[in-house]
Amino acid sequence: MRVVTQQEIGGPEVLHVEEAQTPSPLPSEVLVAVRATGLNPVDAAIRSGGFPVFGRPPFVLGWDVSGVVTEVVPGVNRFQVGDEVYGMPLFPRPAGAYAEFVAAPSRQLALKPRSIDHVHAGALPLAGLTAWQALVDVADVQQGQRVLVHAAGGGVGHLAVQIAKHLGAYVIGTASAGKHEFVRDLGADEVVDYRAVDFTEAVHDVDVVLELVGGDYGTRSIEVLRTGGLLVTAVERDNADLAARTRAAGRRFAGITVEPDGAGLERLAELVDAGRLRVHVEHALPLEDAAKAHALLESGLRGKVVLTI
Repeated sequence: MRVVTQQEIGGPEVLHVEEAQTPSPLPSEVLVAVRATGLNPVDAAIRSGGFPVFGRPPFVLGWDVSGVVTEVVPGVNRFQVGDEVYGMPLFPRPAGAYAEFVAAPSRQLALKPRSIDHVHAGALPLAGLTAWQALVDVADVQQGQRVLVHAAGGGVGHLAVQIAKHLGAYVIGTASAGKHEFVRDLGADEVVDYRAVDFTEAVHDVDVVLELVGGDYGTRSIEVLRTGGLLVTAVERDNADLAARTRAAGRRFAGITVEPDGAGLERLAELVDAGRLRVHVEHALPLEDAAKAHALLESGLRGKVVLTI
């Protein structure tokens, strides 16, 4: 099968298509013929050495998968050959999703949303589960609460805005001016241009902040939370100083890492098929253009970029 691999740490140019052995599914796994794989910032961080979770190259990046089951190991009863599935298997261990085939635990997959194609389904798992687990499992967002989503036009952010609205929240997003119409169209009640306005002056009395940027955004976000409010960060999850500052200010802190979650994928699919959640794919490129896709990924695009197989 064809895979995108890298032999060295570096920029997008280190990504190349090569031939590799098709994986054989282990007990509890299925083999999926990949039709599309979504790209995420963590992919670029691993490629460039900023997040060396895989060790030294060579390795194959990627977790987001949408495709068709081609082999089911005896004893797996969740899927049949021919089922269209999607998921984010094995994270944060290598899943090798930039490839024509992926072997994945069956319970880390779900049936693909019926109403969208593989390109859009392939863009959903990691970003969608991050937003779902942050807002539903951790924050338990309730009707009428005020939720601030940073980077609201990005891969996780544009889904988080919609999920928060589905939960009944009043949603505020930070985004560059060029993304304001896009974020409002997703359902945001307010959008703040972080380049022109200090969000700490424009936003107040927030119940939940979803922090997706890093840097000083976590510390500054403490100011906009009401007493007892919750700061959820997917970037500074192990920042002990930020956690201590948040709690000292009378606010709560939660760092999150997205986890494989078949049940969460099913809930996301239900929202998609009900017309309550849409996935924005800004670019879809063939597997051979992985380097170009990574350059786009790092350009601050709206929504997601996807590789197609």
